[in-house]
Amino acid sequence: MFLMGAPAVLYVLAVGVWPLAQGAWYSLFNYNLLKPKRTQFVGLDNYIEIFADRSARQAIINTFQFTAASVSIQLVLGFLLALLLWRDGRFNRIALAFLLIPATITPLVVGLIYKALLGADYGLVGYFLAQAGIGPRTGLLSDASTSLGVLIFIDVWEWTPLMALILLAGLKSLPTDVLEASRADGATAWQRFSMVIMPLMLPSIFLALVLRTMDAFRVFDSVFVTTGGGPNDATNTLMVLAVKEGLQFFNVGYASAIGNITIIFIAIIASVLLLVVRGADVRINGK
Repeated sequence: MFLMGAPAVLYVLAVGVWPLAQGAWYSLFNYNLLKPKRTQFVGLDNYIEIFADRSARQAIINTFQFTAASVSIQLVLGFLLALLLWRDGRFNRIALAFLLIPATITPLVVGLIYKALLGADYGLVGYFLAQAGIGPRTGLLSDASTSLGVLIFIDVWEWTPLMALILLAGLKSLPTDVLEASRADGATAWQRFSMVIMPLMLPSIFLALVLRTMDAFRVFDSVFVTTGGGPNDATNTLMVLAVKEGLQFFNVGYASAIGNITIIFIAIIASVLLLVVRGADVRINGK
């Protein structure tokens, strides 16, 4: 039995555990690939520098703002779409197939598409917006006041279908006898939604929130190809900052610390979501 599971264990150790351990080790050193022989143990200095550096603090704020806004909007819109597609009809199946198209496109390509659309000089949308005086003349992605909001819109456009699909799967797994009993007892549509559907949907909501929060918090592709973290760090996120430090400035120690901080933040957010959903489940179901 042990030998049968050994390949899977070795794969997890090689692909998951070892890189994390190596990153945690590198984060304790002043390790720059341009000066590999001048490596110096600095302890937690790299982590302290993250919170002391203005750009890094702004990246943390941007990441939290981006994640909170995009995931919240996706949850609301995704739930509404799931409710609309709940009935198993031909039109709903066709609509669902078309709805999932944005989620099948890689974030990098989506970023490039929107960068081309919103460019103030040549964009199919951005040019006419600039000529009409709607938004900044330099373009929505080139202004600090609008760039983060546009990135949130891009993320919502791409990933709301995935949120809807997860929640739709949860809706279709609800016990029909409970729903029919509530309808037979004379419960209104709102009462069925708030007192029957929502309590039973809490596990699916938790799954959707955790998956999308983890993905949104480490957003990189769409930001990198549209704004590169600018202008003036207005869209700089933790993953963009880590890639810049690691691959542009070759500061591996500092980049590893940023990556570890990102993992810690994701773990904290997932734990908070678990406590919130668990608390709601206890209040509603009493167990």
